[in-house]
Amino acid sequence: MNLNIILQTVTVGSSILMIVSILLQQRGASLGAGFGSSGELYTTRRGLDKNLFEVTVVLSVIFILSILVGLLLPAVK
Repeated sequence: MNLNIILQTVTVGSSILMIVSILLQQRGASLGAGFGSSGELYTTRRGLDKNLFEVTVVLSVIFILSILVGLLLPAVK
């Protein structure tokens, strides 16, 4: 299998999983939160919310690294 195909698959797969993990994260964002007046206290992440956040960070690092490796490797045709 070609290295470019593997990198493209990793990039697309990590981007789709990252989008899903971002959409699954819950925040109590109301209309007022967009203007800075959310009125919520800062709380720490626990349980599933913390794990989902860490998975999102790992997926974003994989996504960025796959793009950089794809740009730095010479194009093999």
